[in-house]
Amino acid sequence: MFERDVLEKIKGKGAKYREKVAKVTAKRPERCPEFVTDSDINVDTLYTPQDIAHLDYENDLSFPGEYPYTRGVQPNMYRGRLWTMRQYAGFGTAEETNKRFRYLLEQGQTGLSVAFDLPTQIGYDSDDPLAMGEVGKVGVAIDSLEDMETLFDQIPLDKVSTSMTINSPASILLAMYIAVAEKQGAAQEQLKGTIQNDIIKEYIARGTYIFPPEPSMRLITDVFAYCAKNIPGWNTISISGYHIREAGSTAAQEVAFTLADGIAYVEAAIDAGLDVDEFAPRLSFFFNAHLNFFEEAAKYRAARRLWARIMKERFGAANPKSLMLRFHTQTAGCTLTAQQPDVNIMRVAYQALSAVLGGTQSLHTNSRDEALALPSDSSVLIALRTQQVIGYEIGVADTVDPLGGSYFVEDLTDQIEQKAREYINKIDDLGGAPKAIEFMQKEIQTSAYRYQKDIENNKKTVIGVNKFQLETERPKDLLKVDPEVGRRQEEKLARLRAGRDNEKVQKLLADIEKAAGTTENLMPYFVEAVKSYTTLGEICGVLRKSFGEYQQQIVF
Repeated sequence: MFERDVLEKIKGKGAKYREKVAKVTAKRPERCPEFVTDSDINVDTLYTPQDIAHLDYENDLSFPGEYPYTRGVQPNMYRGRLWTMRQYAGFGTAEETNKRFRYLLEQGQTGLSVAFDLPTQIGYDSDDPLAMGEVGKVGVAIDSLEDMETLFDQIPLDKVSTSMTINSPASILLAMYIAVAEKQGAAQEQLKGTIQNDIIKEYIARGTYIFPPEPSMRLITDVFAYCAKNIPGWNTISISGYHIREAGSTAAQEVAFTLADGIAYVEAAIDAGLDVDEFAPRLSFFFNAHLNFFEEAAKYRAARRLWARIMKERFGAANPKSLMLRFHTQTAGCTLTAQQPDVNIMRVAYQALSAVLGGTQSLHTNSRDEALALPSDSSVLIALRTQQVIGYEIGVADTVDPLGGSYFVEDLTDQIEQKAREYINKIDDLGGAPKAIEFMQKEIQTSAYRYQKDIENNKKTVIGVNKFQLETERPKDLLKVDPEVGRRQEEKLARLRAGRDNEKVQKLLADIEKAAGTTENLMPYFVEAVKSYTTLGEICGVLRKSFGEYQQQIVF
């Protein structure tokens, strides 16, 4: 990107500069023996055009909205419209969560994001013995269409974009959403939103799986095909690096393992007979915003460029939208501390800023008290206002890719892409992401152990934990989920089962079981079943009989 004689002149001046730095550090040593990012990339004292001289502007950077999309997927990015401010919310009953949703929308949130409780995530109704003590604790309990109707009461689904963080039973929850929209009078083609629907990362890092990989992938590709035909504005999967990072991966591993999962989904869809340009434009991604500010901004740029190259070179995608990595970001829950929780407000603000400078399409900002409990209304409001200050007050959304051209950021972007590509090549050698689960788990565990040891050895500073500690009282007014939620859900289920057409429900369940043994798309069966108030647990129970259950391998 620079003339040879210019680079030679910079090289000569750079040598003199480094001599000067060496003299300074001989008298006054630097504050760290080495400066490295979380991905173990060395951070130099200064970056110059020499560090990015190998880059070709047109092929490696180009313009926003143009291949390889390093600088963003839209030509004018936030100058046209800010990212979707989508606060993740869900607790207790559908009634309680509906109140939180409407409160957030009144405060200027521009999209909904649903957190489901653990029984819902693994396909059990609230009255199942295995659900005892977990109903409504980490998200909202959704057992049937009745709960979903309550969850979106007075919220027009033809006007609001909704994200649902659900994986193994994602197709069933999507069916409920479709049924609610139909009852509201909204056509399927009007619906906009995302289901996470990413099962491979559950095997790797999170654990809310139900079925083995093969039938799980079949459910995912059924959603791809159904939505391509019926809900063209729906993002059929949110391929998630977030939980991979929360489990302890580095930034480079997060990119690599997420895109490796994406490759597996594309291959599965093609094997199922879908054309790549039919489904790829609705693929979306979900990344973590961690603490190393510049590495995080570079990470998003590297992921966009690498995915565009994979889709073009590996899969021959021709539609420009098939090449675009569009992503949601959530600030890093694993970086929040119970000690001095107000400090979390600053952590979240900088993490959110890195996501915006990296070109995210939507954003959730964590609340200051989440290391202690589900967030209170006041904490959620601060988190939302953090996004609004970034978007409206500080000017970072006024130009596209403001970090583009930074010698440091461009070098980081390049190095993260290289490291991620090396991991993807290794995963390919192992037979692809579904067969490389143990390899990825071991890599994540090694990184998590090293990160924790760095904190314990004071190599890495965490304010309030290993430096600048204070004796403080436990915060008051923390949100607590009513322990009666489980009992109320059980009573609601009993009334539901007593009032519905149970003979019809049994027939619909038998139809699902029969179709599960074929190659038919299961989505139409799910939609019909939930309309008759067949429960999530009943449908998943039939699928457990047909598909079996996945048994996690223990990796040390």
